[in-house]
Amino acid sequence: MTKKQVGKRFLQIIIVLFGISFFTFGLTYLSPGDPAEIMLTECGNLPTPELLEQTRHELGLDQPFLVQYGSWLKGVVTGDMGQSYSFKMPVTDKLVSCFWPTLKMSLLALLMMVIISIPLGILAAVYQNKFPDYFVRGITFVGVSVPSFWLGLILLSIFGVQLRWINVAGGSTDFKSMILPALTLALAMSAKYTRQVRSAVLEELHQDYVTGARMRGIKESVILWKHVLPNVMLPLVTLLGLSLGSLLGGTAVVEIIYNWPGMGNMAVKAISCRDYPLVQGYVLWIAILYMCINLLVDLSYTYLDPRLKEDR
Repeated sequence: MTKKQVGKRFLQIIIVLFGISFFTFGLTYLSPGDPAEIMLTECGNLPTPELLEQTRHELGLDQPFLVQYGSWLKGVVTGDMGQSYSFKMPVTDKLVSCFWPTLKMSLLALLMMVIISIPLGILAAVYQNKFPDYFVRGITFVGVSVPSFWLGLILLSIFGVQLRWINVAGGSTDFKSMILPALTLALAMSAKYTRQVRSAVLEELHQDYVTGARMRGIKESVILWKHVLPNVMLPLVTLLGLSLGSLLGGTAVVEIIYNWPGMGNMAVKAISCRDYPLVQGYVLWIAILYMCINLLVDLSYTYLDPRLKEDR
């Protein structure tokens, strides 16, 4: 990508983030419930009307919608997303503290998914319409059909309750506690990713350059590893980027099952407590992460496909 294209992408990201922030703030503004009353009752007190009015004034909730949004947006630009009602701490600090556990678990799940999916996808493509292909396709069919929360409960029951290899209560962020949540996510994604790898490899195996290489007597293993796989990397990297983005924003169910202190678990608690500043910050945070990952994936195309360097 040229510098001009990168600049356009950054402009698009800013416009999209502005739209997401406005839409999210508008939804929380229209949501039922009084944030001031929620914040005060979280402390176990029964607020008086005078205290409610004072708290609304301190939080700026007595201002018009556009004034509230402008004040919040100004704080976001300077790195201040407000104060969390339920956790009694700055939203930015809470997001940062929950981001690292989710990131570590997502990267481990992504690594497990690659280790599982790429060999199985290549095996199914090489032995198309033979027993290994039918076997892999059968496994992936079952994997696509199994919900991740059910798989997580089964793994937790086996390894946590029966074998007692992990602490069922959860709450820890060490590597041992991270294996099962990551494996649950990896198995849930591997079924879809294996099919994508199989389709991509099959498409390359039917290309003319592969036929020409076979006619020249080049070994199948050389054709597969030195010619086919480099050409398959481009769509696979795209899928990996999308998978990482979805992992960072969509691990709530698995995190709740294993009581993993990540962003998904935090978001569910924030929604249940009507912690609007934290919900707004979470949505904006995930949007920024997702678009930055997509931009990095697009930038990697130039290095993965030399043909794209001509357009620079």
